[in-house]
Amino acid sequence: MIGKRIGSRYDIEERIGEGGMAVVYRARDILLNRTVALKVLRSQFGNDDDFIARFHREAQAAASLSHPNVVNIYDLGQEEDIYYIVMEYVEGKTLKKYINESAPLDVKEAVEIAIQICDALDHAHTNELIHRDIKPHNILINKHGRIKVTDFGIARAVSSVTITHTGSVLGSVHYFSPEQAKGVMAGAKSDLYSLGIVIYEMLTGELPFSGDSPISVALKHLQEPYIPPRKLRPEIPQSIENIITRALAKEPMYRYESAHEMLLDLRTCLSPDRKNEAVYVLPEKYEEEEDAQITRVIPAIKPEMLRRRSWSDDEVVSAEEAGNIGGQPEDQADENEESRDRKAKRSLKKALLWTTGICLFLVLVGAGIFYATTLFKVPDVKVPSVQNMALDQARKTLEDAKLKPVIQQQYNKDVAAGHVIKQTPPANILVKENTEVQLFVSQGKQKIAMSGYVGKKLGDIEGELQTKYKSYTTDEISNDEQPAGTVLEQNPPAGTEIAPDETEVKLVVSKGKEKVVMPQLVGFTEQEAQAKLDRNNLQVEISRKPSYQPEGTVLSQSYPTGERVTKGTTVRIEVSSGLPGEAKSVKATVDVYLNQGEKATIEIKVSDARGDNHTAGKYPIDKSMQFSIPCVVSPQKDAVIEVYRDGTLIEQKQVKYSDYQ
Repeated sequence: MIGKRIGSRYDIEERIGEGGMAVVYRARDILLNRTVALKVLRSQFGNDDDFIARFHREAQAAASLSHPNVVNIYDLGQEEDIYYIVMEYVEGKTLKKYINESAPLDVKEAVEIAIQICDALDHAHTNELIHRDIKPHNILINKHGRIKVTDFGIARAVSSVTITHTGSVLGSVHYFSPEQAKGVMAGAKSDLYSLGIVIYEMLTGELPFSGDSPISVALKHLQEPYIPPRKLRPEIPQSIENIITRALAKEPMYRYESAHEMLLDLRTCLSPDRKNEAVYVLPEKYEEEEDAQITRVIPAIKPEMLRRRSWSDDEVVSAEEAGNIGGQPEDQADENEESRDRKAKRSLKKALLWTTGICLFLVLVGAGIFYATTLFKVPDVKVPSVQNMALDQARKTLEDAKLKPVIQQQYNKDVAAGHVIKQTPPANILVKENTEVQLFVSQGKQKIAMSGYVGKKLGDIEGELQTKYKSYTTDEISNDEQPAGTVLEQNPPAGTEIAPDETEVKLVVSKGKEKVVMPQLVGFTEQEAQAKLDRNNLQVEISRKPSYQPEGTVLSQSYPTGERVTKGTTVRIEVSSGLPGEAKSVKATVDVYLNQGEKATIEIKVSDARGDNHTAGKYPIDKSMQFSIPCVVSPQKDAVIEVYRDGTLIEQKQVKYSDYQ
């Protein structure tokens, strides 16, 4: 296959692995110019039409997954009798190889790997896709340490064909669940069981179940306990052993309800508040007693797989001793007859004495047994139903029935905190007085430590806030220290125990430095402009240029009046340095006389060498007055003075440069 091109676009470069159903090659996608992994199915699968149809459906479903911890499927194709899958190429090694090289792993590292695997399972289960073959061989670690789970959906396609044809149970026997050992269709909780074994192996370097043959390992999954990981490695925290205990429950009902629930437990298992966590105990003892008579489904075990035991009864042979009786002389007959009579009487008397003694002994023994059973008999009681009761009420109900309640706390999202989730033994069965009844009491929804968001950018955490919590709100305030968009405060505070789907998060976010309204600077003196900028905490940068405006007058500003600018912003202003040196400008004064008898508003506007249409003055008057209006004339421009009364032009004067030569 090496050097061959498949699908007119994939050049096979190197064989990088193989498994029971496929050979994996590194290939080059010449169309997109990227390296891919090409999984080519073995011929026995390619010849089965039923398998191919199911395989296409499952691979297409797996291709719909999009998660950073799941290997992406790019393409699915066929060339002649070759069926192949094109997948993301992960440069690194399998988790199995890493365990063989480094086990037992550091506790923190093992938990981080488990979190990534569980996150991938949560995403897949949410999309109704079960892996069914979780094992370290199907988990890759890339060169950056990120976990990638591969072969989603393929197990289901293979199982539907191979179980039918071969009678074997799919999957690596060391990692599959008890229900898979029974031949029952695996569900989401089977993936959690397999993940529990992977965690066990990472932390201890050993498998919880092993044996000489696959069938012996399968039976151990069904029937035998495993060595608790803390016995093999005491430094493992109890909280992590509790996770393994719950994941490896032989009955699925006692495992985590979902991958999401297990993921939340993994994320908090190393937090300081779980350092002294109590041992988690599974209620399997009572379940076995209760269901001892239930017909159970177990795998078909072939005779040659088991060692037979043959049993034979010992033969007990009894024989009668026989004497040799001969004839006697006739003269001794009477004497012998008398002797026999005496012996018969003695034997009868002895027999009567033995019979009487034995009867008396039996009467005394019977009386003793009757007295003992009467004295020591423990009465039976019916177990009352306390499910969904408050704990205090349930405890009292059991004690009134002369039973001993034993309490075990569990998180449960459906049963209110402090109420009984379930009980073992169950209600309405007969047990002896003082029997222990185990009560599983709800702690409510599982709580986790509130994440810390202070100092983070709101844009970086919005996705988490939207999906993790019931709701969140933000309040923006000005802050001179933190850039806009930075979280300044949060409620609940970081570390607070919360149920995420019930929590409303409130954040205070920086909107950056406070902004001020840009003041009017043009037309004011340099000193007046500087004072205005100082009052608003704004910096100034001054440039000067010749102008017909009076020296020191602000000619322009870099931000328009009224715009909101951030405190500390530098504002550039242009200031007049006086008349241009080459201009022969002349300052003139023009008298304007107004003969006024009524109240009016007079406005005088000047257009001259300094600029056009600037107001020289605006005055309310009610009598005749005279005004002296300054202006500047130059060779390039004369001056025009306009007088307005109540907005109406009433007079216009022109001042010529030539009049001053």
